[in-house]
Amino acid sequence: MSQFTQPPQSPQPQQPYAPAQTPGVHPARNGLGIAALVLGVIGAVSGLIPFLFWLAGILGIIALILGLAGRGRAKRGEATNKGMTTFGAVLGLISLILAVVGAVITFKAVDDAVNDLNKTVSDTAASAKPKPGSDSAKDRDAAPKKKDTGKALEAGDSAVYDDDLTVTVGDATSYTPDAYAAGHTKGNKAYRVAVAIENAGKEKFDSALVNVTARAGQDGVDAEQIFDGKVGEGFSGTVLPGKKVTVQFAFDTPADAKNLTVEVNPGFTYDATQWDLKL
Repeated sequence: MSQFTQPPQSPQPQQPYAPAQTPGVHPARNGLGIAALVLGVIGAVSGLIPFLFWLAGILGIIALILGLAGRGRAKRGEATNKGMTTFGAVLGLISLILAVVGAVITFKAVDDAVNDLNKTVSDTAASAKPKPGSDSAKDRDAAPKKKDTGKALEAGDSAVYDDDLTVTVGDATSYTPDAYAAGHTKGNKAYRVAVAIENAGKEKFDSALVNVTARAGQDGVDAEQIFDGKVGEGFSGTVLPGKKVTVQFAFDTPADAKNLTVEVNPGFTYDATQWDLKL
């Protein structure tokens, strides 16, 4: 009966199993090596693009520092990714080298572009200077006669400009205006002059801007231009590359005038050139 009268024994609770930790052991600190590897890869890839040399340089420096610091941890036993940190440091060094190369390439390209731009602006801003000479290619390359002598050109001479535009003025020949001519004074003489423009350049030339004037005699009296059914229309339209156009002009001069000075200005960006024609 004693077995029925003894109080029941309460069961002891089971304690969970906890493995014993080894004293003095800490988790591996591999963060520096991982960061060095990631930054080194990004820096090396950025270094392949010369324009991103600045990004490759920044990431390369950081990756190299983190890689060296990570190797120090690995040597002290605080990290287990020594190979990763070493590779990250090497990639950082490669990024720095690529950054230097990219900087040299970028700065040289910018310098060349600036030089080309300055040259283009200089060529555009320079006004076209006349280079008087004959129609032959040999005479075009000769020294400008107008600058050397300080005198006007003679009939049949040509003024060649930097854009290969050639202006030629012919002899002054006697001209009889018709009865309805404008610009002719009774008692004065009239002379006709042919002005030819040849476009040997690569761009079309707007001849509507050509201005032709004249002065007569030693006193340089303005010679009024004559307009009738044959002369006086002037230049108009476009002269294409390789083409030539000739226009007849007539001027009213005093009866005793011995010479006629004809001045031709091809446009706003050109220098005017003068021809001294004997009457």
